[in-house]
Amino acid sequence: MRKHILVVYGTRPEAIKLAPLVRALRADGDLRTQVVVTGQHREMLDQVHSFFRITPDVDLDLMSHGATPNAVARAVLSELERVLEAERPDAVVVQGDTTSAFAASLAAFLAGVPVVHLEAGLRTGNLRSPFPEEANRRLTGVVTSLHLAPTATARRNLELESVDPATILVTGNTVVDALQWAVQQPVAFTDERVASLGRDRPLVLVTTHRRESWGEPMQQAVAAIGDVARDHPELDVLLPLHRNSVVRDAVQPALGELPNVILTEPLAYAEFAHLMARCRLVVTDSGGVQEEAPSFGKPVLVLRDTTERPEGVEAGVVRLIGTDRQRVAHEIERLLDDPTAYAEMARAVNPYGDGEAARRSTGAIRFLLGLGPMPEPFVVADLDAPAAEPVTAQGRP
Repeated sequence: MRKHILVVYGTRPEAIKLAPLVRALRADGDLRTQVVVTGQHREMLDQVHSFFRITPDVDLDLMSHGATPNAVARAVLSELERVLEAERPDAVVVQGDTTSAFAASLAAFLAGVPVVHLEAGLRTGNLRSPFPEEANRRLTGVVTSLHLAPTATARRNLELESVDPATILVTGNTVVDALQWAVQQPVAFTDERVASLGRDRPLVLVTTHRRESWGEPMQQAVAAIGDVARDHPELDVLLPLHRNSVVRDAVQPALGELPNVILTEPLAYAEFAHLMARCRLVVTDSGGVQEEAPSFGKPVLVLRDTTERPEGVEAGVVRLIGTDRQRVAHEIERLLDDPTAYAEMARAVNPYGDGEAARRSTGAIRFLLGLGPMPEPFVVADLDAPAAEPVTAQGRP
């Protein structure tokens, strides 16, 4: 009898990173894999599913605009309990650091089902940054049976928390698998303002949404983007707006009237991937974008004071710059105006993966279920060797 896997997620970033693994699991004849979506990002989830040709098996339909983390956790725990009782899976797979991932892992643990945590072991060392993601991933780790760590640094973080090394595999990050597949696919842009960006004029690609940046920090960062756009009329700035009204209220008044700033609705994953390949540089507070852009040799400036992904900083392709208005503007303009500074960061070195993370993760799940050996880990020459601590905008703690 085939082993039964439930893969549970609710947001677009989770869907993107889990898509390569879902496809690999469903291609394995020894496994029966069902996808359960909690449904927080309804429209954006549908886009990802269509692009990766994934049809969910169970939709909990928990979407509620403005839902608090408490509300999301409460709903996922309640509804997933019913699914677990009905399906009785051999393992539950969750990804990353969302509230839905933590709630799903807790529900599985309470039901006696082994938890597989994709992208395990990321840490900043500060429970409040990012919030609530740092707590979510630590709590998920406590109830996890198989830790799929994207890098050697993530593995070391888990070992420092006394996690059994036999339950950890360094896989690389599945976001690189997804990206490599995405840029090979044809793309049709839905917004005609976006279709030609990055071809004749330099493009700065910006994303911002982090909860801990809401209020003054986000306003400062957005004001700096406006300063750069005004000082560089030869430049285009593209900022796909997060659907949260708090983010929109910070961004639209500051940038909406600038002629070389394009504000759009959230872009489909394939569109964003192709624009990332075309842009000059990326300014973001997104964890996933930190991992993706280095594959294209694009410098990444991170609008955060800490990162749980220090490997890019160590490799010199990512820089933490915080949200202070003057510093953000200075760091962007430095890369625009100083060819040497740009060349130092514009290297196609990706310490986060090699496109084989889904294969390794599938092999590790087979090992957990007694179907085969543990695969060999992902290794990055020279970058995995030194021990790396969480990085802050001010440098090492």
